[in-house]
Amino acid sequence: MSLLEKLGNQVVRMISGFAGTIAFSGKVFLRIFQQKTYSSAMREVLLNQLYFTSVQILPLFLIVSILFGSLFIGVVFTLLKELGLTQFIGHILMGLIVTELSPFLTVLLITLRSSAAINTEMAVMKVNQEIKTLEIFRIDIIDYLVMPRIINGIVSIVLLSSLFSIVLLVSGNLFSRMMFGMSSDVYSNLLLNSTDFSDIVIALFKCAVYGFFITLIPIRFGLRASRELTSIPVVVSQGMVNVFAAILMIEVLSLITKLL
Repeated sequence: MSLLEKLGNQVVRMISGFAGTIAFSGKVFLRIFQQKTYSSAMREVLLNQLYFTSVQILPLFLIVSILFGSLFIGVVFTLLKELGLTQFIGHILMGLIVTELSPFLTVLLITLRSSAAINTEMAVMKVNQEIKTLEIFRIDIIDYLVMPRIINGIVSIVLLSSLFSIVLLVSGNLFSRMMFGMSSDVYSNLLLNSTDFSDIVIALFKCAVYGFFITLIPIRFGLRASRELTSIPVVVSQGMVNVFAAILMIEVLSLITKLL
């Protein structure tokens, strides 16, 4: 097979895989709005997923948020003070840190912890033929396995990103008081005057899209595993590469949307 043929086959596989992911996404998205999706078994799985993703990670997430937030805010405020641009504090906090930095860092943390776990879990279930067992008992795979993880991803990213933003804003309040002698009232008014409602809506929507795809892609690739144990690391690595590619794509589309 020539190099050109190999390249063509690779492109065809990429396009086919992308089309398959979009089709699977549409099918899952429609299930979100169907009442029969939310059975008692599904709700129980959803609660367990929320506990694993959002609650168990809280101590580590708060520590990372406080340390990184304080460091980043300190550096940014120092630069603003040196450049004489203190009047732009509110715009930088709301326009950059809250709407861009918080969702991006949150999705990276959750991806590293939960997406890989979901990918591996699905692959192991496929290898052990647990998926086939569920199908034999006529248990809907999408309702029982996919939907709880998808909804958990959406809710977790939105909530944890909001928490990250709150930590950053509190750090900003402390640093503005220490470095500029700014009272809390002045700081709050500065943030309110710099807040663009459309940016917040875009940020929340972006968090929801992040949560949807960082769970859907690992599930899809995990279910591609064969019956061989050696297929597990293959589908996990492929899934994670595609997850990070999706994150970058969503971030670029978000920036383009803000510029329009």
